[in-house]
Amino acid sequence: MIVRDLNEARETERLVNAEGWDSTRLLLADDNMGFSFHITRIHENTSHVFHYKHHFESVYCVSGEGTIEELDTGKVHQIRPGVMYALDQNDRHRLTTKSEMVMACCFNPPVTGQEVHREDGSYAPASAAA
Repeated sequence: MIVRDLNEARETERLVNAEGWDSTRLLLADDNMGFSFHITRIHENTSHVFHYKHHFESVYCVSGEGTIEELDTGKVHQIRPGVMYALDQNDRHRLTTKSEMVMACCFNPPVTGQEVHREDGSYAPASAAA
């Protein structure tokens, strides 16, 4: 059994900081669960383009408000507590916050915790990150 405390994990290398957001990686590839699980905070009044070409991601909004835009179609969805979205087509998207958003995120394949976003908003394939 794996048990981790979010506040304790934020005091370790499991907390990854980037411009406009941070993510605490509670489960990673080396936990051998087949997915990774993160609690991500997106700072207020920021906008981020992501395109996970090599990963599927599902996201559940715990708190805060904003929008997610499907960049290939222009369709915009409101995000608020209780809303989930899944990037089941490796969707290129823009996440924009109105207030700080706290999101629970799962990635498949799991991330190692060492990934950085590339210029196009993606992570390298899992095989390249190992």
